[in-house]
Amino acid sequence: MQRRQLLLASGAALGGSRLAAPGLAWAQNSKVLRFVPQADLPNLDPVAGTQLVVRNASLLVYDMLYGIGADLQPKPQMVERHEIGADGKDWRFTLRAGLRFHDGEPVLARDAVASIRRWMPRDGMGQMIQARLDMLEAVDDRSFRLRLKQPFPKLLYAFGKSNTPLLVVMPERIANTDPYTQVKEYVGSGPMRFRRDEWMAGSRAVFETFAGYRPREEAADWLAGGKRMMLDRVEWLTMPDPGTALGAIQNGEIDWWESPIADLVPVMQNNRQIRVEIADPLGNVGAMRLNHLIPPFNNQLVRQALQYAVNQEDYMRALVGDDEALWKRMPSFFTPGTPGYTEAGAGALKGPRQYDKARDLLKQGGYQGEKVVMLVAADVPITKAQGDVTADMLGRIGMNVDYQALDWGTVGGRRTSRRPVSDGGWNIFFSWHSGADCINPAPYKGVSASGDKAWFGWPSDERVEQHIAEWYDAPDAASEKAALEGVNRAGMEAVTYIPTGFFLGYTASRTAVRNIQHAPFPLFWGASKA
Repeated sequence: MQRRQLLLASGAALGGSRLAAPGLAWAQNSKVLRFVPQADLPNLDPVAGTQLVVRNASLLVYDMLYGIGADLQPKPQMVERHEIGADGKDWRFTLRAGLRFHDGEPVLARDAVASIRRWMPRDGMGQMIQARLDMLEAVDDRSFRLRLKQPFPKLLYAFGKSNTPLLVVMPERIANTDPYTQVKEYVGSGPMRFRRDEWMAGSRAVFETFAGYRPREEAADWLAGGKRMMLDRVEWLTMPDPGTALGAIQNGEIDWWESPIADLVPVMQNNRQIRVEIADPLGNVGAMRLNHLIPPFNNQLVRQALQYAVNQEDYMRALVGDDEALWKRMPSFFTPGTPGYTEAGAGALKGPRQYDKARDLLKQGGYQGEKVVMLVAADVPITKAQGDVTADMLGRIGMNVDYQALDWGTVGGRRTSRRPVSDGGWNIFFSWHSGADCINPAPYKGVSASGDKAWFGWPSDERVEQHIAEWYDAPDAASEKAALEGVNRAGMEAVTYIPTGFFLGYTASRTAVRNIQHAPFPLFWGASKA
């Protein structure tokens, strides 16, 4: 059977849904929105981990000091105003009056200070701030001061960027948790509070509008502006089977499906009660992440072998289908169509695939048939498709594949391990980056090669880091572009990671749902339901 036929049969066999009658009653309530996220929600700590589903849920529960707007510029959010010293090193921030956490306690400057301190060691930009930090302290209940040893002009961008780890403000007692340990208590000051008593891991997460939230006066603008909730309740329902989700949205039992697979889009487009749109015009970048610490990918030649064998077209067709308007080959680390896009040094990803060249590099790198452990989140279509294509590709060049089909939460935990494969370690996992995060090195965790401080896989390359530093110091656009070419060239040689292509993603919602913003993440403020 074709994949689409199989999925349709799955939805029909399940009667289109697995939801009970009470769930349908909730779905028909105009103040309750039922949402199917890209993956199950494992926790609500966007600092200790980097999973996008955690980031997306955290945007509801926590608020940020600054927020990125659709122009990709930071704007004040929890901050009322800031002042900068003439030397560019001394910053003073004043919080908005009347901010409260979900437990009723006021948001104080010391909460913001503790939250910044927890975030800094986990984030690339945070680490740069930490290296320059001279002093960070609360001045009074509403203001805090940050003093740097040298200027850092992109400080506000760091505070407001949308990629993980995310700088959210937690109560001081929670923010004092070790940054490498997940928090156990989810208390924020965002527009919705998390109903932990209704949380069913693997099935459901519930959020209720926080009556004590004070939105800004401005119009909502991605993560900035007035986050006004028109809904009383948002339910996240985990549906790893696309056929089940299809049946549920057709029957009106769910309102919004974040990431439907392309195979099922034509079916929904024929239903007048369903709206199917491109979720984000900046798209996504597929990512094959290699572990640089342990064999065989601790050898650069072995990593480079994969570049000659990866066929980005295979990955993109597996991800989004045959509509070539939805994907592009991407011999680059940077988002196509943006000023930073460059193909410098990416020749190995271009042209016909060279399997003989790949096999020869494996031999030169000393690969002798060792097991390659791939962690594949089988419950997330994006990662599942990349894992399937990679297993076939590795087999073609003679690598011994151990395909481990897991859930996304388990992959999120396993990928933090630096142990050998014989002790629970890994060699490859798959993910994707928002195109909005791949425009330059500032929000882009995947391009860093800072060793122990880098994203999972821990690539280490001084040339990559030097070019990233040049970008931060660049005085003009031409200098920034030259630095990005250096990052791309050095990163491709070191094989920081392997981009599997650029793709656009769909989102689907019932036509009764109104005012969904197009953004790299699902936004619920301003959305309503007829």
